[in-house]
Amino acid sequence: MKLADVIAVLESAYPPKTAEKWDAVGLVCGDPQEEVTRVLVCVDPTSSTVDEAVERGAQLVLAHHPLLLKGVNGVPADDPKGALVHKLIRNGAALYCAHTNADSALPGVSDALAKAIGLTVTGPLEAALTEDTGLGRIGELAQPEPLRAFAQRVAAALPATVQGVRAAGDPEGLIRRVAVCGGAGDSFLDAVKRAGVDAYVTADLRHHPASEHIESGGPALVDVAHWASEWPWCEQAAEILRAAFGGRVDVLVSTRRTDPWTVGATSTAVGGLA
Repeated sequence: MKLADVIAVLESAYPPKTAEKWDAVGLVCGDPQEEVTRVLVCVDPTSSTVDEAVERGAQLVLAHHPLLLKGVNGVPADDPKGALVHKLIRNGAALYCAHTNADSALPGVSDALAKAIGLTVTGPLEAALTEDTGLGRIGELAQPEPLRAFAQRVAAALPATVQGVRAAGDPEGLIRRVAVCGGAGDSFLDAVKRAGVDAYVTADLRHHPASEHIESGGPALVDVAHWASEWPWCEQAAEILRAAFGGRVDVLVSTRRTDPWTVGATSTAVGGLA
């Protein structure tokens, strides 16, 4: 198959027109007329995943996060991102990024997160104005469970990270109806309150918005690592390509952990804090 054939499938599943205006999606480097026999799917286009692609003989890296989100005037090899572009080209590998268009697709990033947790999706968290999709998802558990158990469910469903999983709310409060958003999701806290859910699973929650949300009676919050929340999408995207090409293209999911945090520590201090 040619790279152009793979791109056509990806753009049918994740239409570039649905990407946010500030986003940078699509083909970063590579010749659409080159043959593709192996694809590596990852969250982050980093030195680790590019090395993995080269080691595993992939002619295409499909990444969720853009490599060149901000405008650049060049990609010299002595620049970290430029070095990745040069390495890809030297090794005959293309890079394609599907970001906010994969977030809003049906199925998309949040569908993959919901499926991993065990939710039955009932609709978007924030519907798109002109599309039958939207950002985030709302779903339900088969049976309600306490927040304490639900947080453990989320931790078991996602790859381990230094951050792990943390939750805010009554540990014994029952959770059944859940909103999810892969990636940074605290911009949707108001939508979560309106959605009538018991909990919200997302990443990169900040102190003040989270505190104010809980203090105002909002649903429980479950905060996970950004990379971990989007990693389930890799298998979703891989399955889309496998279904389209069968055995003609070998589609692999990256085994590299690209969460940036490498050390976690727990305080052993004791005192009057409560």
